[in-house]
Amino acid sequence: MSTFMAKAQEVERKWYVIDAEGKTLGRLASEVAKILRGKHKPIYTPHVDTGDHVIVINAEKIHLTGKKLDQKLYRRHSQYPGGLKEIPYRQLMQKRPTLAIHEAVRGMLPKNALGRKMIKKLRVYAGPEHNHQAQMPVELDI
Repeated sequence: MSTFMAKAQEVERKWYVIDAEGKTLGRLASEVAKILRGKHKPIYTPHVDTGDHVIVINAEKIHLTGKKLDQKLYRRHSQYPGGLKEIPYRQLMQKRPTLAIHEAVRGMLPKNALGRKMIKKLRVYAGPEHNHQAQMPVELDI
């Protein structure tokens, strides 16, 4: 008996809405990454994008444990000498709360072309509203 391999054309994609209010950042991000990769499906194939679309709402109400709000840093580099920028998560959550979830999930996906394709299926919104009602997303409780 041969091993089943999913084909990219035959994958059926669903849409899920996840409410991030009161959820812990890392625990939420790992569940979202699992759905984006398709690991929750029996047809999961590592080299094929079998995942679903995910909409995360209420990103501004995400929770970080311990002193991470003040001690954890979001870092980026311009690739120029001295170009390292560091922003504490408290400041990041005030300016761009969607970026915290987006970057946490991106860090849990593969670091290759497949991972870049998967992250495009993630939509993060700071408030409770989203504009994807036409896709008829299913509410997912994590």
